[in-house]
Amino acid sequence: MKRYIFLLLFFCWGCRHEPPASAVHISLIDSNRSLKIVGIDPVILNDIDRDSIKNWQSLFSISRLPADTDLKDYQPTQPGRYLVNNGAVVFTPDTPFVKQRTYFLRYYNYAGNKSIWDYVRGRTKPGQLHYTDLIFKL
Repeated sequence: MKRYIFLLLFFCWGCRHEPPASAVHISLIDSNRSLKIVGIDPVILNDIDRDSIKNWQSLFSISRLPADTDLKDYQPTQPGRYLVNNGAVVFTPDTPFVKQRTYFLRYYNYAGNKSIWDYVRGRTKPGQLHYTDLIFKL
């Protein structure tokens, strides 16, 4: 009997799901004028930085957080300048961040669909992008 209880507990412990912690971290620098983004794979950073278009919004976008958070997906991207510096991306917006406003960085994780088991478990659907929203306030 103890063996079956142990087997049941082992099965339940193995099936628990913990969401993975984001490897990307953000911090405000230069008197809250710029945003420093660290934790992105250096190969991806160098690849985008060498590209002539430099489409940083395909990797992450920075937007203002609306009062109704259900409308987050429809917010325009904050325009600005991106600079790669010592393995980090420094984003400086064209117009300064407004104090007492909340913004969010949406980081698209293209490596999120690593196996077919994500589809079987129902964690993802075909064509769905994995992203993480990191919220910051001035």
